[in-house]
Amino acid sequence: MQRIPWSTIALGSLLLISACLQGGQEVQSSPPEKSKAPLNMEQRGRILGIGGIFFKSANRDQMREWYSKHLGLADKGQGAMLPWREHGDPQKEHVTVWTVFRSSTDYFPATQPFMVNYIVDDMDALLDRLKEEGVKIDAKRMNESYGRFAWIYDVDGNKIELWQPTAKP
Repeated sequence: MQRIPWSTIALGSLLLISACLQGGQEVQSSPPEKSKAPLNMEQRGRILGIGGIFFKSANRDQMREWYSKHLGLADKGQGAMLPWREHGDPQKEHVTVWTVFRSSTDYFPATQPFMVNYIVDDMDALLDRLKEEGVKIDAKRMNESYGRFAWIYDVDGNKIELWQPTAKP
């Protein structure tokens, strides 16, 4: 395998960036039809981070083995646990779970190859706001020793999992 000099990579990156610009001006996408003010970050009921990445495979065991061997994501059945801390409050530790489901799982729709789980700070506040905004919300709820779960759907019908971890004493 031939090594590419860093200067070539840097030049290629600059060319890619310039391709995204038009006449020295950044290309702007057209605004959404119903643009709302961004969410107030001090408000309760917001996303704190990604709690999990779940995807399907017809060869789950081989897929887990491949990710473990080549990328170090060791999932022995409960998922690979990737710890992280909040930027604004480093004392708050979280974990992102990465796992492979069997392709036959009904945990998320058959038409959906993956599902993202988002960590939320206040499930009730978030669901109340999403209901007011007309977001499709699954009626199912789940309470476990490690937190509360709810599910919503985006405009394409993708199921999204919301997780409010149990507060640590």
